Amino acid sequence: MKRSRGIRALAIQTLLACGAVILAAQADVVTLRGGAVVQGRVLKRTDEKVWVDVGPEVLQFSVGDVEAIELDTPQAPVTSTSDSLFHTVDDPPVLSPREQAKRVGPAVIKVSAPSGLGSGVIINAAGHAITNAHVIQGETTLRATVWLPQADGSLQRAVIEDVEIAAVNNHLDLALLKLAHPEDGEFVFAPIEASERIEQGQVVFAIGNPLGLERTLSQGVISTTQRSFDGLTYIQTDTAINQGNSGGPLFNARGEVVGITNMKLSLFSAESLGFAIPARYVRDFIRNREAFAFDKDNPNSGHKYHPPPPRREFGVAPELVDDGEEDEAAGGG
Repeated sequence: MKRSRGIRALAIQTLLACGAVILAAQADVVTLRGGAVVQGRVLKRTDEKVWVDVGPEVLQFSVGDVEAIELDTPQAPVTSTSDSLFHTVDDPPVLSPREQAKRVGPAVIKVSAPSGLGSGVIINAAGHAITNAHVIQGETTLRATVWLPQADGSLQRAVIEDVEIAAVNNHLDLALLKLAHPEDGEFVFAPIEASERIEQGQVVFAIGNPLGLERTLSQGVISTTQRSFDGLTYIQTDTAINQGNSGGPLFNARGEVVGITNMKLSLFSAESLGFAIPARYVRDFIRNREAFAFDKDNPNSGHKYHPPPPRREFGVAPELVDDGEEDEAAGGG
């Protein structure tokens, strides 16, 4: 068995080195980074490996060695479901971050204000986008940099001056923006994870504008799914996140937004400690956006809840009697 695996590994290394071509009956085409082309049947793909049946053998390739995959029978189109202003998808394909970046990367934007900049993600074709509240806090003049797909496959950079603030939730540190398409077309948007399925160790990647470096992709894993701060829970990840990533998306291997990066919670003296607002908070904010509608005449508008008074004694929280006063027998709180 070890000898067989060694021979197979040597064969793959030879493919990578000399750009050979393996042909099989099926016509799925896997192009490797070294120039080699493998034709066979793609049996399975994950965020780490690709398995290709070439007849007498099933070859396994690392995603990092694969340049492109063309399927003979195209995958069924991903079904998109609209919920309020955002979209979810049914059974999207698992692809490498490089492949997913081609699909959902154009949905990531740069949000600029006179006081600084951050990132954001477009959530529907009409141009609604999510970012952090602290990115736009106190601002009324915003611009967004977007990347529009062209017919030749390239992306055209464009700056949108007409950016409307639709809603702001300071408690969750989320803001909803509305962009006007410069060509009166539809935007590329990213789907939001329909239900929380994240796991510790799961591969994720972020796209944003750290320190103003546009369209930067970084990859990592989920370190903890439930990290608590001030009564809220956040996704902790070792994905490289820096100033300017704030408000940008954290994607899973299916190209879904599982979180919105939040630099206010980052520890600048530490390494590999990034945090993101979970998608469930994002969905709830969008669905209840009218409660957080932005007033352009008052840039500090939006519901901002003050922290409750601290407890002074141990024990069970006090109960309320029928007349609305605290039951002294229950103890003070």
